[in-house]
Amino acid sequence: MKHIFLLIFSTFFLSCQSQAEVSVVEPVKVGAEQMEEYLPLLQGRRVALLANHTAMVGDKHLVDTLLAANINVVGILSPEHGFRGGADAGEHVANSTDEKTGIPIWSLYDGRTQRPADKVMQAFDLLVVDMQDVGLRFYTYYITMLRMIDACADFGRRVIVLDRPNPNGMYVDGPLLDMKHKSGVGALPIPVVHGLTMGEIALMARGEGWCKECELSVVRCRNYTHQSRYILPIAPSPNLPTQHSIYLYPSTCLFEGTICSLGRGTEFPFEIYGHPGYVGSEFSFTPCSMAGAKHPPHEDKECRGVDLRSKPDEEIIAEGFNLAYVIDAYHNLMSKGYTAEEFFTPMFEKLVGVDYVRKMIIEGHSAAEISLVWREELEQFKALRQRYLLYEE
Repeated sequence: MKHIFLLIFSTFFLSCQSQAEVSVVEPVKVGAEQMEEYLPLLQGRRVALLANHTAMVGDKHLVDTLLAANINVVGILSPEHGFRGGADAGEHVANSTDEKTGIPIWSLYDGRTQRPADKVMQAFDLLVVDMQDVGLRFYTYYITMLRMIDACADFGRRVIVLDRPNPNGMYVDGPLLDMKHKSGVGALPIPVVHGLTMGEIALMARGEGWCKECELSVVRCRNYTHQSRYILPIAPSPNLPTQHSIYLYPSTCLFEGTICSLGRGTEFPFEIYGHPGYVGSEFSFTPCSMAGAKHPPHEDKECRGVDLRSKPDEEIIAEGFNLAYVIDAYHNLMSKGYTAEEFFTPMFEKLVGVDYVRKMIIEGHSAAEISLVWREELEQFKALRQRYLLYEE
């Protein structure tokens, strides 16, 4: 009898455990998968897409999905890196035609204008947005989306955002942008790591008056919370090829505003940093010109520095926005006779968003001491952010 009881109990326990495991691993479904929610809204309309290579569900692109459903897709608006996602950071991309479908591609990164010509806006009735963001103030996809929301507001066009998870959505950190540093890599008074999806940031921008009022809908993800570890199926841009690089990106991107290399022109951008003059390290790398990284900093020069590839993801996430890497490189190169004016470039303030970080690094403050300065305004932003969340924390 005892053995029968144990067998029944074990079977029950394993059954409960199995059910719990099934609920935990329920796959995230992105907005583009919820076709029953948005396809009826597109029927009979002239539809434009703001999308790139990440607008995929499995092996099928959103363009193909819509065409298969007899949706009239009249054009594609492409962000930084182009519709196919292969252009360098900041590289100008010309208008073109999609070879597969013959649909015109209107570039929003052609170096001439930040919004489409009037004739483009008049060519469609409704805009569908589907791009994989990484949740950082200086990642440009949300800026392109907001410019298109403004344009759609001016022309009375509806906007539908097909939402995708934020791979850095687990935390919120960093200084809020001082709007005197507003630029193409920072458009809103939000922290470096804002913890919002594209849909949430669109709703927040509209709600706070940071963009113009337009008819806006968000098709939400399913089975997703802000603590979900969502592994991106496709690299969102050429120099974020791995999940590890995406986790390090909030902190190592600051090297774009210094004389250091962050690994552009190697197989592991944003996972390393260094400089030809860096001392005290045996680790070395040599940036080379390659697809997605034409003529990177210190091209063909051996750099010494720090390798972060083995740093655990959970440790990176727990540390949040981390100034320690830049501070390390700064003091290392100062010991070799470099000056602060040589180390930092004007891009640093555009990325970090405020004046005081550079000043405090030069004064010798630690990363922990500097982070205290933005803590109060960060907490205020977190409270404001709560109004616009579509997903549990």
